Amino acid sequence: MKIYYSLIDNIYNYLIGNNSINTVTFGDLLEVDLSKQTIFPLAHVNVNEVTFDEFKMTFSLNVIVMDIVDEDKDDKQDKAKPHLGLDNKHDILNSMLSVINGLQSSLRRGGMETNDFELNETSTATLFEDRFENLLTGWSMVINIEVPNNDMALINADGSSCL
Repeated sequence: MKIYYSLIDNIYNYLIGNNSINTVTFGDLLEVDLSKQTIFPLAHVNVNEVTFDEFKMTFSLNVIVMDIVDEDKDDKQDKAKPHLGLDNKHDILNSMLSVINGLQSSLRRGGMETNDFELNETSTATLFEDRFENLLTGWSMVINIEVPNNDMALINADGSSCL
């Protein structure tokens, strides 16, 4: 069974190929050194669970995209758009929303959908701020990706064909 590798590789290639992302990590986010400023903007992927149906598997993934907020010490009233505040938070939210929207769009009707990855349900991105040790902001989204479960016919009664 190579579908797990194929899915992870495709998600990685999409995210790392996006000009707004510098680093892509997988697994437990607590194991990522978020104090390293050189890794941002960061995309992080965690596989939550896999559910099995007769002819398909559904991978539930949590995708987080984030960047470090840089605070500006200038008077916000001197800015062209003072309602956006003294930092780059809105710029980060805009660019990271574009990344996560592009990922779900590619799964839904783009290049990844043609790789037997299918996103059938509505996904919701949740904004976060200051959730981690640095002053970080971005989006978190759980996506459920359906893939064909074609390997089941290869399994013998004793499981000897399981890879």
